[in-house]
Amino acid sequence: MNLLVNKIIAYINLNKGEEDKAKVLVNVKSNISFRGSNLWILACAIVVASVGLNVNSTAVIIGAMLISPLMGPIIGAGFGLGIYDFQLLKRSLKNLLVATIVGLVVSTIYFYISPFKETQPELLSRTSPNIYDIIIAFSGGLVGAIAITRVEKGNPIPGVAIATALMPPLCTAGYGVATGNFRFFFGAMYLYSINCIFICISTFFIVKFLSYPIKKQVDEKMQKKVKYFISTLLIIFIIPSIYFAYQLFEEKKYKQQITVFTDREFVNKGMTIVYQKTQFNKNPKILELGFLSKRFSDAEIKKLNKSLKDYELDNTKLIIKQDTTDLKSDILNEINFNKSALSQKDITILSLKKQIKENYFENSELLAEMKILFPNIDNISISNHVFNENTDSLKVVPVLVYKSKKDIEKAEKRKMILWLQQRLSKKQIEVYRQN
Repeated sequence: MNLLVNKIIAYINLNKGEEDKAKVLVNVKSNISFRGSNLWILACAIVVASVGLNVNSTAVIIGAMLISPLMGPIIGAGFGLGIYDFQLLKRSLKNLLVATIVGLVVSTIYFYISPFKETQPELLSRTSPNIYDIIIAFSGGLVGAIAITRVEKGNPIPGVAIATALMPPLCTAGYGVATGNFRFFFGAMYLYSINCIFICISTFFIVKFLSYPIKKQVDEKMQKKVKYFISTLLIIFIIPSIYFAYQLFEEKKYKQQITVFTDREFVNKGMTIVYQKTQFNKNPKILELGFLSKRFSDAEIKKLNKSLKDYELDNTKLIIKQDTTDLKSDILNEINFNKSALSQKDITILSLKKQIKENYFENSELLAEMKILFPNIDNISISNHVFNENTDSLKVVPVLVYKSKKDIEKAEKRKMILWLQQRLSKKQIEVYRQN
């Protein structure tokens, strides 16, 4: 048993292949500064990343992340926290601030002078962080810190630069400033802050795990002050990070329950949802839905609101958009706001849905209503038919064919046509009896 435990420990032992700690610290400190060549490399990387985001090129964005030196001061801050080196921490945070300001200024200038200001999907994806961004940042930070402490650095560092993606959200924040879209700015800076904090914290854990020696201060009193200060700063870092993680986890869980609710209550019952918007940060939370053809009574909407609790959607209000004018306006606003996130395929789907709505008739619902007004009607079938007005033009007219034991009178038929025109919002309708 002891032999098995020893083998497992040998497999997971991080001390094996570890670089000399003093040498690692020298390398970490040398990569912190943003002066001279490092500053030029950063500015060029920002421009490359901004162009990639502007033209929606993933390959260009990846290239920018590979040449970016942004990881240096973040790793340095993690080491400074881990070994209680106040000077190292101060230098790291100062240089990270310089790098962030340079990144924002360069990307803002680029997007301000760029003639193309469409919100591409690559830009849009950097404005809404989720729980996976935290997992990636923390795991990527662990890999980066481990790789830095190895004799053989291997291939992890480029992968970490790509996975943690510090550059794109910083450029997206610059885009937000340049276009005056502060929702983009704050969303991107939120993602950038999450990445920085979790990479720093994961580095701190690796430094502690590998038992890097704590820096001794000449003055014992000063040493205690530095320890207290860094411990306080670490707590200030960790508490928001736990809060970020919890909030993003709750939002992800909530959206999953929304999907379950809409699938079971609507999609699986053959109803087509053409508009959906969730406002997670409202109190109560808001879920807005719009449907292709289905209309709900007040009693049905009330019942659906009550059923939200069955799906763990507490403190949520369901609003169903039924006014076609308002619904059309909301859909257009949503498309205009996120138009770059919609591919041509999405736009085609919306167009087809609109065509289906215009050409689809609920025969069963219509028959039920007609039987009340015209009791002699046994069955109906209604659909659009194309008529040739002349050689150059076509006209689409709804044609209703009804089945009855005896033909209805002319006045009754005229009444039926007028009612159908009003009911279906059509100017012309043809009505025939099935022989």
